[in-house]
Amino acid sequence: MLMRKVPAFVPASSWGLRLPQKFLFLLFLSGLITLCFGALFLLPHSSRLKRLFLASRTQQPGLEVVAEVAGHHPAHEPEPPPNPAPAVPAPGEDDPGSRGSARRRKGWLRRTRPTGPREEATAARGNGIANPRPGEESVPFSFDFNLFRSRLRHPVLGTGADESKEPQSRVRAQREKIKEMMRFSWQSYRRYAMGKNELRPLTKDGYEGSMFGGLSGATIIDSLDTLYLMELMEEFQEAKTWVEESFHLNVSGEASLFEVNIRYIGGLLSAYYLTGEEVFRIKAIKLGEKLLPAFNTPTGIPKGIVNFKSGSWGWATAGSSSILAEFGSLHLEFLHLTELSGNQVFAEKVRNIRKVLRKIDKPFGLYPNFLSPVSGNWVQHHVSVGGLGDSFYEYLIKSWLMSAKTDMEAKNMYYEALEAIETYLLNVSPGGLTYIAEWRGGILDHKMGHLACFSGGMISLGAEDAKEEKRAYYQELAAQITRTCHESYARSDTKLGPEAFWFNSGREAVATQLSESYYILRPEVVESYMYLWRQTHDPIYREWGWEVVMALEKYCRTEGGFSGIQDVYSSNPNHDNKQQSFFLAETLKYLYLLFSEDDMLSLEDWVFNTEAHPLPVNHSDSLGSSGPVHRH
Repeated sequence: MLMRKVPAFVPASSWGLRLPQKFLFLLFLSGLITLCFGALFLLPHSSRLKRLFLASRTQQPGLEVVAEVAGHHPAHEPEPPPNPAPAVPAPGEDDPGSRGSARRRKGWLRRTRPTGPREEATAARGNGIANPRPGEESVPFSFDFNLFRSRLRHPVLGTGADESKEPQSRVRAQREKIKEMMRFSWQSYRRYAMGKNELRPLTKDGYEGSMFGGLSGATIIDSLDTLYLMELMEEFQEAKTWVEESFHLNVSGEASLFEVNIRYIGGLLSAYYLTGEEVFRIKAIKLGEKLLPAFNTPTGIPKGIVNFKSGSWGWATAGSSSILAEFGSLHLEFLHLTELSGNQVFAEKVRNIRKVLRKIDKPFGLYPNFLSPVSGNWVQHHVSVGGLGDSFYEYLIKSWLMSAKTDMEAKNMYYEALEAIETYLLNVSPGGLTYIAEWRGGILDHKMGHLACFSGGMISLGAEDAKEEKRAYYQELAAQITRTCHESYARSDTKLGPEAFWFNSGREAVATQLSESYYILRPEVVESYMYLWRQTHDPIYREWGWEVVMALEKYCRTEGGFSGIQDVYSSNPNHDNKQQSFFLAETLKYLYLLFSEDDMLSLEDWVFNTEAHPLPVNHSDSLGSSGPVHRH
């Protein structure tokens, strides 16, 4: 007892250490081991090391959801182990391998890839996986890009059949002119506004706006696939380099869920499917994850605004509504986010939207434009195929087509909605012009918005899968609506169409007030021209498209880029000083496709999201049969 109470009198251990010293040594050793393992799991960029100790958990691909909705159960094949995906430097971090001027980096990137005529950007990449870049956590890879490309029925950029027969043909010259317009638009943006969201061509500077929550480079992301399609490979490499080095996601503003989805996520997804460049896939998935908090509502119907800082949608605005066109235009992109990430949450979110819409009562089969995300009830009975409603209907028929015609729910919803539109909104003016009016609780506004002019192309696209007795009718209806929209252009002094046009007081297909007389480089009319051309090959659609090209050149081209105009009925209109990003994403792309062969971004292989970004049809194999995607 005495010896135990005297600190200096402690027997030695077998290591030559006294017991307190041994205890302290073991305590230090255990702390060191704990620190090492903690660093392994908690330090940044440790995902590869984690996989040494944690068994990977893979999830099923997203496009199988389409088959599941349709009642099909696809077969599964063994999935290869996930590959580490490349990453991009986080904001504020330097990539040691890419220091130096942007000009030097740009030139180096160009020299590493084929840029000859019609060479696919992924031709020399073997498995379609780019080299990793340090600085951002990887997204596990679960998509066989080569197998996907092998299933396409046509070359992405087409065969160029007309070029071999008539190298100096008028159509080729027209297409080259549109390509020059795209090059000029891009070069103007790059010179005066690179990295900003949009170009202001009159003041020759950039514009950010508040719509994207602090995200930058909207014009760059929107332009990627158009540059690639037109084989402007030097410009495409400039855009890709910016995405790799300067497109950062650590923003903290409030963003439009709809606009971020269709422009940024749609643009990144299509750029990945066209090129196989991993940076696009990674950025799309990471950005998609930032949008998920918008769905945290009582019904699962997302709010229109997502706060990137808090991740919430804001109960302070619980009395406000969600807009049909916004929450109804997520399906295409979110299924592809699941396909490319293996994360089912994206597909589940949009399936729930369908579930809510199927369950809710619809007045006369019509879909009003405003829905409460809290109660799940319609807020008011305003129905429009133009603004607020438009792309909801578009995404129904395109979901059917993208699923290789297995998504029966989308098909049924589309044709039921179209029949209600026919019954209650479709009209013919005294002058013989067919138009789709707007409906306010049973009272019609006899007008169409420019945005509604996409509907000619949509109806044409869906005509072949309608009931047999209605197929010819729908094709004719599509042609008549497109003719009406053309008349809204033809009846203006500039040969460009107004934002909205009316059918009343003896005036038809014209705006009735200055506030509706502007044109902001919108694509919807030329979009319908493109679809009607591909369905009918009636030369009138190329004639009308060329009239638009000439009008854009005469009235919208300025020294610093293309600009919208404030009054289409003035022969000397003022400009609005904005080159919209969708002008490069949609208007010029649809014009280019109008003057291209049908196998360039063939409608057998691709659907276009509402920002004209091509997303692939879910072909099950390379032999031509359709069905759910099998794992590989």
